[in-house]
Amino acid sequence: MKTWGNAALALTAAAVLALTTACGQEKGESSLGGQPAGAAKPAGAPAENAYGSDGYPSGGYGSGGAGGAAEPAGQLVAADTKTLGKVVTDSKGFTLYRFDKDSADPPRATCEGTCADAWPVVSPSGAKPPAGVDPALLGEVTRADGSKQLTLDGWPMYRYAKDTKPGDINGQGVGGTWFAAAPDGKKAAPASGGAAEEGAEEEGAEGEGAGGGDDSTEEAAGLSVRKDPELGDIVVDSRGMTVYRFKKDSAWPMKTACVGPCLEKWPVVAPVDKNDTEGISTKGYVTFSRPDGIKQQTIDCWPLYTFAGDKAPGDTNGQGVGGTWYAVSPEGKLVGAPK
Repeated sequence: MKTWGNAALALTAAAVLALTTACGQEKGESSLGGQPAGAAKPAGAPAENAYGSDGYPSGGYGSGGAGGAAEPAGQLVAADTKTLGKVVTDSKGFTLYRFDKDSADPPRATCEGTCADAWPVVSPSGAKPPAGVDPALLGEVTRADGSKQLTLDGWPMYRYAKDTKPGDINGQGVGGTWFAAAPDGKKAAPASGGAAEEGAEEEGAEGEGAGGGDDSTEEAAGLSVRKDPELGDIVVDSRGMTVYRFKKDSAWPMKTACVGPCLEKWPVVAPVDKNDTEGISTKGYVTFSRPDGIKQQTIDCWPLYTFAGDKAPGDTNGQGVGGTWYAVSPEGKLVGAPK
């Protein structure tokens, strides 16, 4: 009887362990900011069957026009890029674009048929503005087929089918008519006089199926390590901006204490593909589904941020702010925090 009892206890323990996955989340239930989500999804979350098991679209976004349903944007994010400054992304970190042959006043979408296969439309369902952006800039337009499309300051919003991972901007400048959208709906402004547009392909006046200029080979890794003269090895993003952790967050289970206005000072680090990293630990390297619908990269299950007060690569102005914000080591540890 004792042997049978011990075996039963072992089986029970094994069953409990089998339910536990990375970062304190249980199988079938995500911990969103400490609030069990169960079967519920954050407001504006895309339909589950539209994404692969890793939470990202297989091979980028598929048809959102002639042959498929438009994907909702969810929580929009004002993401920093190395070449274009701030661009708007959806909740998965994919760049949103505008088309010069559309119009904003009145809103009108002209990308139809095969064009919409290359440039999937964005549904207004569940869309929320980026932090600090006037919600009145968001709207919708009725397309020729009767479907609804998200607009930003009147401009219809699209994704690009050849953007295969979060952070891609392969659609920038395609055909001289497609441009990443800035948070206010205007064209994202290149950081150095339009370098991103110079390499764009000119074929296809409407950019239907055309390949955009891919800057990825010229850019630094999405997350890498920089040796700071005072702090030592710290994690930086693709622009060389310092990455931080917040002591009030939690890694097990993953929780965030930085919400609302906090995100204006401490923007989240959008998901970065594991293959787009250099020198950092991939332990607990998972995407955190925040309660506000934003997707956030983690290292060792700790949510990652940048600091709006850092104006240039190499700045560490966020170090020690409030005694709660610190740079991150390649292993995901706090750098320079008091013991």
